[in-house]
Amino acid sequence: MSIILTLFSLISFSEADAPSTSDPHQWLEAVEDQKALDWVLERNDKSVAHIAQSEEFTQLRERLQTIYDSKDQIPYVGKHGEYFYNFWRDNENPRGIWRRTTMESYQTENISWETVLDLDALSTTEEENWVWHGSDCLPPEETLCIVSLSRGGADADVKREFNIETKSFVENGFFLPEAKSSSSWIDENSLLIGTDFGEDSLTNSGYPRMTKIWRRGTLISEATLLLEGSKEDISVGSYHDHSAGYERTIAYQGLTFYTNRFFLKTKKGLVQVDKQDSADMNIWKDYVLIQLREDWTVDGTIYKSGSLLTAPLRKWLKGRKKITVLFEPSETTSLASYDVTKDHLVLSILDDVKSKIAILTPTKKTWTESTLEGIPQFGRLTLTPIDSEDSNDYWLTVKDFITPNTLYVGTIGGDPPKKIKSLPAFFDTTNLEIAQHFAESKDGTRVPYFQVSRKDIPLDGSNPTLLYGYGGFEVSLLPYYSASIGTAWLEKGGVYVVGNIRGGGEYGPRWHQAALKENRHRAYEDFAAIGEDLVQRKITTPAKLGIKGGSNGGLLMGNMYTLYPDHWGAIVCQVPLLDMKRYTKLLAGASWMGEYGDPDIPEQWEYIKTFSPYHNIDVEEENYPPMLILTSTRDDRVHPAHARKMTAALEVAEKNVLYYENTEGGHGGAANNEQAAFMGSMAYMFLWNQLNASADQLNAPTDEPIPTSEEIE
Repeated sequence: MSIILTLFSLISFSEADAPSTSDPHQWLEAVEDQKALDWVLERNDKSVAHIAQSEEFTQLRERLQTIYDSKDQIPYVGKHGEYFYNFWRDNENPRGIWRRTTMESYQTENISWETVLDLDALSTTEEENWVWHGSDCLPPEETLCIVSLSRGGADADVKREFNIETKSFVENGFFLPEAKSSSSWIDENSLLIGTDFGEDSLTNSGYPRMTKIWRRGTLISEATLLLEGSKEDISVGSYHDHSAGYERTIAYQGLTFYTNRFFLKTKKGLVQVDKQDSADMNIWKDYVLIQLREDWTVDGTIYKSGSLLTAPLRKWLKGRKKITVLFEPSETTSLASYDVTKDHLVLSILDDVKSKIAILTPTKKTWTESTLEGIPQFGRLTLTPIDSEDSNDYWLTVKDFITPNTLYVGTIGGDPPKKIKSLPAFFDTTNLEIAQHFAESKDGTRVPYFQVSRKDIPLDGSNPTLLYGYGGFEVSLLPYYSASIGTAWLEKGGVYVVGNIRGGGEYGPRWHQAALKENRHRAYEDFAAIGEDLVQRKITTPAKLGIKGGSNGGLLMGNMYTLYPDHWGAIVCQVPLLDMKRYTKLLAGASWMGEYGDPDIPEQWEYIKTFSPYHNIDVEEENYPPMLILTSTRDDRVHPAHARKMTAALEVAEKNVLYYENTEGGHGGAANNEQAAFMGSMAYMFLWNQLNASADQLNAPTDEPIPTSEEIE
C-alpha cells in the first residue's frame, strides 16, 4: 500500500509571520529574499544545462523570436478619436512602442505609423523595466489618456495621465502609484478610481474595496467616496458610460468571483439595479442586459441558466420587469460573449465549441435577429466593433489551428466584409488537418477535444502528442493559430490536442459549475479521459503523451501528476497553483474561493485537499513522469511559492523535476519577445526530448550536482 508523503499540517497566518516549522518549504514564499533567490538561481542553472544547451534549442528559440518580432504580424488597432492606435514589439523595440495611423493608411500594405510613446526610451530615461498595460482615453476628442505601466509585467501598475497630441505625460496630471488599480474618466477634470488608499483600503484578495471620484487639482486623500465594500469582497470599482445621450456612472461590488452587485449613480445617490447576484449585467442605451449563471424565476416565468435577457431600463428600475429573451442555450450551444455597435447587439455563440455570429436589433416593439452576409463559415470568428458610439462598422478576425489569422472590415447591414490583412504561414501546414473528437468521462459525460495532426499519421501509438488544458473560471478553449505550436510541435510530426474539459465555459455556466469546489475532480477525470481516448484510438501511448497547462491549468497539471501519473510521458506546469491549503493567503488567492472553496473551513478542506498536489506527493510512486515547472518572480497574481515549494518537495522525494523561474513577466511569464521565445523553447524542447527519449534516458537519475552559472558559460 502506498504511503502518501505528509509534509505538514498547515495553520493559517499571514505572509509576514515567521515560517511554520510544520512546512519546511514555507521560507520560499519570501519572493525576493536572497536565500530564496539563490535557491531559484541554482535550479535555473540546472534547467538551462538540461534543456537549453543544444543547437536544436538555439535554433528553435531564434526562430520563435523571429516570428514574435516579425513585421508581418497583424497590428491590431483600437480607435481613439480620429486615429487608430496599436502597441507593437519587435527586435528593434523589445519593450514596445505605442503608435497610431489613419484608417486609410491602415488598409494599405505599407502602413504609415506615427510613434506616440516609446517604452524602450522611457524605460532607459526613467531606469525602469516598463511593460505596457494599456490606455484609457477620454471621449469624444480622446486627447487625454490614462496610460498604465507595469514594472516587469506584474498585475500591479502605475497609472499616469498622458496627452496624445503633445505626446507627453501631463505635468502635475493624474497619477496613481503602483497598485492593482482601476480608473475611468468622467470628464477632463474628474476620474473614477479604485486603488490602494492606505490602511484597510484593500480586500483580502489585494484589490480595492472602495471606489472614489477624484477631482483634478486635489489630493487623492480628498477624493469623494462613491461606494465602499467589505474586506471579504473581491473588489469594488466603477466606470463612466460616455454614450451620447446616455451618460451615466455605474459602480459595482464584486462579492465573489461569480457574484456581484451593480449600482447606478442618480441625483438621489446610488441605486442598486435588481438582478441575481450570480448574473452579469450591462446597460446599453435604454436597455438592461443580464446574462444568467443560474435559473431565475421572475413573475412565475423561469429563465434558463446561460440565457441573455433584456428589458427597458426605466421600467426595470421601477420594478416593472418586461423581459425579452435574447439568447437561450441548448444542449450544444452557449453564449460565449456579446458586444454592441451603434445600433446592434452582436452575439458570439458556440455550438459544440464552433463559432457562430448573430446580430440582434431593437425595434419599438421587439428585437429582430439576422446574420452577417458574406462572412467565412469556418474557423473561430471574432467580431469587434470599431466604434460602438458612432458606427456599425466592425473588425472580423477568422482563425483556426492551421489557418493564419485573417482580418476583415465591414459594416452591419452593408456589403460583405473586405479582407484587409492576413498573417503569413509561419509554419508548414501541408497535409495537416483538424478533427473534433469526444471522450467519455468517468461519469459518462461526452467531453470534446480538438486534434491537429497529419492526415496520414500511423495509428500505432507512435506519435508524440501534446495535450493542453485549462478547465476553470468559465474559460473556453477555442481554436487559434499558434506559430509557436506549429513550429515547435506540428512541423516536427507531433500531434497537438486541446481538451474542452468541464470547469471551462464551452457549454455555458452548467459546464463550468459541474467542476466547482467539491466537484473539481470532474475536470481532472475529463482530462484523463481525453488522454485515455488518445491511447485507445492508437494516436499515442502514455510514454509518448505530454501535457501542458498554466495558472489554473498548472493546478490541472499538478493533479495529473499526482492522480494519474501513469497516463503521461512528461508534464510542463506553468505559473501554477499547487498548495491549496495556503492559496488564499498568497496574493490574489482569496478571490478564487468561489472556484475552489475555502481551505480554512474544515468541511471544505476535506475535499480541497484531494486536489492539492503539494499535499499528495507519494514517495513510493515510481511512475511519476518527468516534470518541468515554470514561473515568474514578478507574478503577483499566482504566487511563485506554489511552484517553488512543489519543486522543493519533489526534490526531497527524489522525483524527476526541473524548475525555471523568470525574473520578469508577471503572470504571463515573459515581459518581452526575447523572454517569451526562451520560455516557450524551454517548454517545447523539454516535452519533445522527453517524449522521444529511450526508456533508459527517461529513468536516468537527475540528482547530479547542480552546475553554477560560471560552469554553464
